[in-house]
Amino acid sequence: MLSDNQARAAAELIWECWHEGRTIDVLPENMRPANRNEGYAIQRHYERLSRRPIVGWKIAATSAAGQAHIGVDGPLAGRLLAERVHKSGSTIPFGHNKMAVAEPEFAFRLSRDLPPAENPYKQIEVMAAVGSLHTAIEIPNSRFNRFEEAGTAQLIADNACAHEFILGSEMPETWRYLDLAQHTVRATVEGKVTHDGVGANVLGDPCIALTWIANELSEHGIGLIAGQVITTGTCAVPLPIRQGDSVTVDYGSLGSLKVRLSS
Repeated sequence: MLSDNQARAAAELIWECWHEGRTIDVLPENMRPANRNEGYAIQRHYERLSRRPIVGWKIAATSAAGQAHIGVDGPLAGRLLAERVHKSGSTIPFGHNKMAVAEPEFAFRLSRDLPPAENPYKQIEVMAAVGSLHTAIEIPNSRFNRFEEAGTAQLIADNACAHEFILGSEMPETWRYLDLAQHTVRATVEGKVTHDGVGANVLGDPCIALTWIANELSEHGIGLIAGQVITTGTCAVPLPIRQGDSVTVDYGSLGSLKVRLSS
């Protein structure tokens, strides 16, 4: 079992790599997590390193293809850091992004807490805690050279490949009466490529994904807090991106958002 000092040292190493734009092969053996619990213990220290309250949470690998791509056996949860969250229409740095993809997502904002619970939350309980639904784009990245070989525990320690996040406007309240699993999304890198997606690509339904993360975190003694945003994973095949690209995601009647990657 990793000590708190070992977990802190691992977090500081990944944090340093993140901010310097460099990567490592693996975490040193004396601070390498062996399981999900140790991965989340490392991840917890990013809140201290950020010095700002987290905006919320992300889910990585919410499809079989996504899990195969990064070499994990199930979804992963990561923290959304305030300094990495941007508004729709922003221009953000591309930087040293190894993954180089943009992912269209559904993001829920909570209006009430979902604290750690003795029994798993039911979907109806989780959805009752939702205050609003938002358009969103995630631009993930990893601090590992071969992220597809790092494994579940190290990728959780790597903040579930969190990097940059674009939070769009609140969707009309009509979303509550729609089947999000069947709602289509069109994501475009302007002048280059368009990918169509659907809510069902996210663990079968974005609402299922939200319930998953509430229970995943609860099992590790972590609660969701009112006001936090939870983005539920890509609902379309990720778009390849490079410096200078502009990405637009259209949710039809529910809105749209855009981000540009600086050259």
